Amino acid sequence: MATENRSSPNRFARLLGVGSYRPGRLVGNEKICRLIDSDSAWIEARSGIVTRHFADPEETIPVMGAKAAQKALSAAGLTPADVSCVIVSTMSYLHQAPPASAACAAELGVGGAAAFDLGAACAGFSHGLAVAGSLVTSRQAEHVLVVGSERMSDIIDPTDRSTAFIFGDGAGAAVVGPSTEPGIGRAVWGTDTEHLRAIEQSRSFVELRHDPTMRWPFLEMAGPEVFRWAIGAVAEVCGRALEAAGATVDDIEAFVPHQANVRIIDRVVKAMGLPASVEVARTVRDDGNVSGASIPLALDTLIASGRVRPGALVLTAGFGSGLSYSAQVVVAP
Repeated sequence: MATENRSSPNRFARLLGVGSYRPGRLVGNEKICRLIDSDSAWIEARSGIVTRHFADPEETIPVMGAKAAQKALSAAGLTPADVSCVIVSTMSYLHQAPPASAACAAELGVGGAAAFDLGAACAGFSHGLAVAGSLVTSRQAEHVLVVGSERMSDIIDPTDRSTAFIFGDGAGAAVVGPSTEPGIGRAVWGTDTEHLRAIEQSRSFVELRHDPTMRWPFLEMAGPEVFRWAIGAVAEVCGRALEAAGATVDDIEAFVPHQANVRIIDRVVKAMGLPASVEVARTVRDDGNVSGASIPLALDTLIASGRVRPGALVLTAGFGSGLSYSAQVVVAP
């Protein structure tokens, strides 16, 4: 069968706009400590987290994702009618059908666009950017919405001292569209399955159906194992992402890693030898770990505050359950 080659050497992809949404319910460490054997000082010293946001019942994953996406579209000067594909990264959506992406598209008023969910945990947004960039470059799509939206409070045991204080809820989004210059570097991604169960839902919902008295299938994490892996692996992956983009640490103006833990971020910054001039996102202090939404939330914060200028080179890095990882250099919108 004959096929038409519609690719062009001048067809690239870049970020056109970003947006974010944080639920209104702010939860401090003191409230978390009521159900775990800990105190606020211990939480802050261990993770850097002071507050996080929890969603109310009406703030669903599709609703929060749509609110963040609308802001991203506005920043890009586009409307829902311009969207040809919606990708939603989430690890906390508890409905199998319809997909979160389709529900998000409907909430946003996007009609006729392709929509699919992406499950790569805390690396999901970075994975989504790689997919979106390929879709745009190959002309399979014109404008792609990449959304990270999470209600981690639904899947975390509030009495589990190892996870209860870490996670928060929220959404972030980016619009990826065509460009005459490269704007999204090649993703360096993969999965380290030697640590497959370091972050896991150890029981399935099928078991809960068979035994309604069973404990809810909460997310569980081997914190020390994840910490040791991250401080060793993330800097190496970031170095390869810089190399793939033909850049060095002296070329980037900002570093936006997954907001898992401020100690991990600081160790990675040191291992990479980032210059003091590089803006480093540390929104984990106020947002907690928002999994697939943490990178766009952090990037939007840096842009909105003027700490990242349009056209700046930004290194992003996601990592999470799997253990999956993904890093790439992007041009700020």
